[in-house]
Amino acid sequence: MHQWNVTDTASWLRGRNAFKFGIDYRYIDSPGFPATPAAAFVYTNETQVLANKAIEGIGAISAPESDPTFHEFSAFAQDDWRLLSRLSLSLGLRWDVNPPPRSGFGPLPYTLSGSLSNPSNLSLAPENAPLWKTTWYNIAPRIGLAWTANNTPGHQTVLRAGGGVFFDSGNQTGSLGFGASPGTYSIEELNNVPIPFPNLASLTLSTSAPYTNTAVYAPYPHLQLPYTLEWSTALEQELGQAQTLTISYVAANGRRLLQENEFSISALNPNFGTIIQYTNGPTSNYQSLQTKFQRSVRRGVQALVSYTWSHALDYGSNFLTIPLQRGNSDFDVRNNFTGGATWELPTVNHGAIVDQLLNGWAVDGHLIARSGFPVNIVGSERLDPASGSLYYGGVNLVPNQPVYTYAKGLPGGREINKAAFTLPSTSVVGNAPRNFVRGFGATQVNLAVRREFHLYDKLNLQFRAESFNTLNHPTFGGITTTLTSSTFGQASATLNQSLATTSSLYQMGGPRSMQFALKLQF
Repeated sequence: MHQWNVTDTASWLRGRNAFKFGIDYRYIDSPGFPATPAAAFVYTNETQVLANKAIEGIGAISAPESDPTFHEFSAFAQDDWRLLSRLSLSLGLRWDVNPPPRSGFGPLPYTLSGSLSNPSNLSLAPENAPLWKTTWYNIAPRIGLAWTANNTPGHQTVLRAGGGVFFDSGNQTGSLGFGASPGTYSIEELNNVPIPFPNLASLTLSTSAPYTNTAVYAPYPHLQLPYTLEWSTALEQELGQAQTLTISYVAANGRRLLQENEFSISALNPNFGTIIQYTNGPTSNYQSLQTKFQRSVRRGVQALVSYTWSHALDYGSNFLTIPLQRGNSDFDVRNNFTGGATWELPTVNHGAIVDQLLNGWAVDGHLIARSGFPVNIVGSERLDPASGSLYYGGVNLVPNQPVYTYAKGLPGGREINKAAFTLPSTSVVGNAPRNFVRGFGATQVNLAVRREFHLYDKLNLQFRAESFNTLNHPTFGGITTTLTSSTFGQASATLNQSLATTSSLYQMGGPRSMQFALKLQF
């Protein structure tokens, strides 16, 4: 990926006002080089492997290169106005323009001509047709206020408040068609398929109908930029010369968020298979109470402790197909506690050799504790015959059944009770609320011991020994959430194995591990 940024600002001071004006242009070039041809195979038991019969095989070919490019522009004006000696006001206005992506080389992905409300009349749009129309009225006002209510040293009280509008670029929707579009991608799925994948050489890239061997990504032609309304207030109170307590209320409302709809319309229009469309529509809401205690370095001790209670609601935290259901966000962690402290051990005077061994050491501690993430229980995959949309159905709650069952032999000591849910009829979504079941919480303590040795002039050697999950506390992550699965409700992995990371050894939620490091500074 290549990225270029051009930014410039100009400032003007006039009396109690500090004006600032600026522009920001960003160019992103993200070429892709997919492996082609490619094949993937799915096996569910040893017999299928020995018989060389995969339950499902997927063969695909791609265009050798794709190159979405993005051009983003914004301009702003800001006025920091000192109304009184203890009262300041900040006013700002920002303008964002984010047109649909272009292609650095080769044609743009094909989009649709026509409306999905009338699938039988759909056709491919002309080559290099814009994916959607650029919107020009993305104006974002912002305001901030700071008032020093008490200016006594050691007891200073500051109240801050602010709010504003923040636009998103929506680039995640624009780039997907570059990897899967007529003329750039072709796929075939077979059952009971051997290795090597048969007929792989017969797959061709074509822009002629039918387009059933690839998905067509078709953003809504009048797609708007999503935006978020954010506001917050904070009270900061000094507790002596080295300690500060901050209590904040932070909130955000997402508007015009992006929604993914997947349609299988081959029965309504034989020229197309799967169509994926992005539209605006869903909303989100976040409310939180945040507290923070901070102690600056005093007598060798420095500490930072924070606690957040929050609640996040939305209609689907990731791109999901219908039906949309308002409920707890996938990221709705209600309680989150973090604490960190550094202690520089006091110096001793017991002779040169003892002093050299014992002085200069420091201990760092880090505690993380949070409640569990939500778990969304889903039923079977379904097809909406009216629109051709694919989605996972919900489930029904069984009255008087506990949601969890507890036993010593279970990972984490519990599992979601399968008897508490049933599959609804095909015409019913299900009455179980979205994301009302909770996964496992997480608690971990990390410790570190460090020492810096002065070698010569500006040459120093730093030693650091770190222990992750010092108490070796087990923490579980992913849970099987499909009701029809034989392992439904059970933890499928520890937390470190459930997080996206290049190495799970030092990731949170793994077994106790240690790391030793030497750093030479000069």
